[in-house]
Amino acid sequence: MSKQPKSPQKLPYLVDVEKNKSYLWCSCGESQSQPYCDGTHRGSDFKPIRFKAETTRKTSLCGCKHTKNPPYCDGTHQDL
Repeated sequence: MSKQPKSPQKLPYLVDVEKNKSYLWCSCGESQSQPYCDGTHRGSDFKPIRFKAETTRKTSLCGCKHTKNPPYCDGTHQDL
């Protein structure tokens, strides 16, 4: 795997999250379960980002994998 993450899509993933549930966001971009980690990063320098939902809602998780606020989309994809 490269040192730069793969960008599975430019736009964010709009997903439903549940309050107090933990999630693992894929940081390498190689997971087949985007935007969540499926373990594909093993053997690389990438590690998934664990986050816990504070509320039950829809949220935008980064799809380009270049956000400065992982796992959330910060609009960086607009500059790629």
